[in-house]
Amino acid sequence: MHLIETEADIAEGAQALAGLDPAFAPLTVLTPPLRRRPPGFATLLQAIVGQQVSTASAAAIWARVVDAGLTDPVAVTRAGEDGLRGVGFSRPKIRYALALAAADIDYTPAGDHPDEAVITDLTRIPGIGRWTAEIYALSALGRPDIFPAGDLALQEAARILYDLDQRPDERTLRQMAVRWSPWRAVAARLLWELYRTHKQRESMI
Repeated sequence: MHLIETEADIAEGAQALAGLDPAFAPLTVLTPPLRRRPPGFATLLQAIVGQQVSTASAAAIWARVVDAGLTDPVAVTRAGEDGLRGVGFSRPKIRYALALAAADIDYTPAGDHPDEAVITDLTRIPGIGRWTAEIYALSALGRPDIFPAGDLALQEAARILYDLDQRPDERTLRQMAVRWSPWRAVAARLLWELYRTHKQRESMI
């Protein structure tokens, strides 16, 4: 499996996508970030922290988590409900964090472990939905063919790219993304960058 580890990997994928779908050809001039994060417990815990809160709130809570040293399973388990509540975890997120700390999962599965098996393993943990699992597989594992179709920014970017009347829902976008295999993770990066630049232009009007 050709993991996405460098900007050169993104450039290679972008050129391949232009051949698979001509709509991507104009996007090859974009330089999307790698969006790579270290695999492991802390990255998944941070994803849980960020669920259903603003970016600013998530950053503030995560800073308290880091300051308290609650970035590994043992520390989280020892902290328990009171310790997690003290750094800003809600009741559901306390349950999710403790479940993650107790989970016996492989944070860095071998490259020959199928993508869907990785997603299935992660979504067995309370608080880890498909979107979170796909983001982890894309950003922490560098999987090249992961596409988090439930992401609203990707849905809106697809609407912009194809000049659609309305943005596609998750099921429709997942079907659209089939044609971008085996570079769907690069397609996601290009669409996120398209969304970002589009929003920047809108803010200047």
